[in-house]
Amino acid sequence: MTNVELDIKGKSLVIETGQMARQSGGAVVVKYGDTVVLATAVADKRVKEGLDFFPLTIDYQEKTYAAGKIPGGFFKREGRPSEKEVLTSRLIDRPIRPLFPKGFYSETQGIVSVLSYGNENVADMLGIIGMSAAIHISDAPFDGPVGAVRVGRLKNDDGGNLIINPDLSEIDNLELNLVVAGTEDAVIMVEGGGSEVSETLLLEAIDYAHKEIKRIVALQNELRNLVGKEKRRLIPVSENPEFKKEIRAFVADRLKEAIRIPGKQRRQEALDIILEDAIKHFNTLENGEKFFGDSTKDLTRDIANIFDDYEKEIVRNMILQEGVRADGRRSDEIRHISCHMGLLPRAHGSALFIRGETQSLVVTTLGTAEDEQKIDSLEGETYKSFMLHYNFPPFSVGEVKPLRSPGRREIGHGALAERALKYAIPKKEVFPYTIRLVSDILESNGSSSMATVCGATLSLMDAGVPISAPVAGIAMGLIKEEEKVVVLTDILGLEDHLGDMDFKVAGTENGITAFQMDVKISGVSREILQNALEQARLGRLHILGKMKEAMSSPRQELSPHAPRIYTMQIKQDKIRDVIGTGGKVIRGIIEQTGVKIDINDAGTINIASPDEESAKKAIDIISGIVAEAELGKIYMGKVVRIADFGAFVEILPGVDGLLHISQISEKRVAKVTDELNVGDEVMVKVIEIDNQGRVRLSRKEAMREKS
Repeated sequence: MTNVELDIKGKSLVIETGQMARQSGGAVVVKYGDTVVLATAVADKRVKEGLDFFPLTIDYQEKTYAAGKIPGGFFKREGRPSEKEVLTSRLIDRPIRPLFPKGFYSETQGIVSVLSYGNENVADMLGIIGMSAAIHISDAPFDGPVGAVRVGRLKNDDGGNLIINPDLSEIDNLELNLVVAGTEDAVIMVEGGGSEVSETLLLEAIDYAHKEIKRIVALQNELRNLVGKEKRRLIPVSENPEFKKEIRAFVADRLKEAIRIPGKQRRQEALDIILEDAIKHFNTLENGEKFFGDSTKDLTRDIANIFDDYEKEIVRNMILQEGVRADGRRSDEIRHISCHMGLLPRAHGSALFIRGETQSLVVTTLGTAEDEQKIDSLEGETYKSFMLHYNFPPFSVGEVKPLRSPGRREIGHGALAERALKYAIPKKEVFPYTIRLVSDILESNGSSSMATVCGATLSLMDAGVPISAPVAGIAMGLIKEEEKVVVLTDILGLEDHLGDMDFKVAGTENGITAFQMDVKISGVSREILQNALEQARLGRLHILGKMKEAMSSPRQELSPHAPRIYTMQIKQDKIRDVIGTGGKVIRGIIEQTGVKIDINDAGTINIASPDEESAKKAIDIISGIVAEAELGKIYMGKVVRIADFGAFVEILPGVDGLLHISQISEKRVAKVTDELNVGDEVMVKVIEIDNQGRVRLSRKEAMREKS
């Protein structure tokens, strides 16, 4: 067994290999504190014929035994991946995938398994590091390695100190929370959010994280020098310069014209026709023999690759040389925006956000505490009262596909939009509702996730949710050739595919709430990123302006179809009185009134009802149960017990007071039963409440006051 280690934040990051999973292409165990992950990578020795893409699969899985737990449910074993596992699989995949060289088409699989879970909150970071190290020491060609850290800053930290890998005790108190991954030379992925943080702080955090990443990369290189396998020879993609030249000449004029067609579908239809004509013209036995010495060779893939490369070259040159994009916009120009609210009469809130050829229909549904999502994870049980679900049906891009459950892309886009909005969602004390947003993408041509953020803000305001500020999102791109650089605002799907960087920024007028960046090239300088962030800020403000024109603030009234939640506060020692033995009292209130009641340990009671009358009835019952005697107040009480020295009168549910024989009447009373019997209703006044809470009553004082 071989291991290397590095100190980070006072703990050792250890990468070891040679003991576990020895038949895989590469396997490492990564340890940090009590957290341990196993990362394995296997690249198939065979190459499937006809592949023109890299078939890579990355899976992250959490073993419940890692936290000393047994899975819930009937089967008592891990089932389908949780949302966290899906998101972490994407997080590991994104910085790893771009570093495999072009032309490597062997099916490759990476699996990260969490074997032990501590409070360090770094299993996902160890997953990226472990996967990179496993591939790095394997025989698969790889332009890594990659390092990763989480970087954050605590709220109300006067010193403004950034911290690496904040643990579970710190994570809920961060105003900035970023995952940063990169090579020795450049940052290639950033994912995270903040509480309206500035662009300056974001850049500072990325720089700070990259310093630590370089140390982690060096550690992996040290491991490769000790145990790394010889890399397999990469078979270069066969390309005949003359064949390439003839195809480019054949399609040049038509391709340059088609690229400038503004509409996505019309443009793609024209491009498809040109490619089809090129394949018909050049995919012949004669050309196979002439250019490749093989008359049986199918040239379809070669022609398509040449066509795609030429299309990319033309689009990039248009932007760099002419300052013109495929749809005719300038580099910093945003497509036409329109906003429509209140479209669905039965929904609690709805909005349709349209930007160019991208449409997001977002619907808000308000529920009670019963509707919260229960999450059972390695960290323990938690409840989630704000959810955003994103759907991407095939018709949104004009395709025919079977409808399936949400895939990794849908879950990832939904999580990004949810992160962008969660900082604006009111606290439960202010708005005690469970909130679910659903974004259905009806049309897509560039950044439907950021359209979801905008549509969700409008939908929340239409529902009357008192968000702290409107949130908007924008997707940015980059085209870079040597020293020539153009940053693109509000990118098209085509520009996302052909560009060098894709980053999405969401936030309010005051700062950033969510950020996601993927870089496809090395050498993106801090200056480029700084300029891109400033351009994104201006774009975000423009979109917020358009949204405010449509709706400037949340509606004052909830939808008539939304449940009404009324909140009341009681003393903690009265909670058991409201609940009753075995829940008898609270069940009785629910049966009488038809409301839903949620009570927490702090004594906050939320009463949800479709109508005000039922809620008021429940409130009155609870108020009666928890009411306490007030000094000097007159009550109509009921005699519950007789003693020689007086009577005990119930003035409130569960509250009795002593009516002494001397306080029954103005005249002398020889015997209590001469005046009162059990069950009699009697008007009394509270004349004393002692330190132990005992109540003394007077009938004669009450009679004097009422006379």
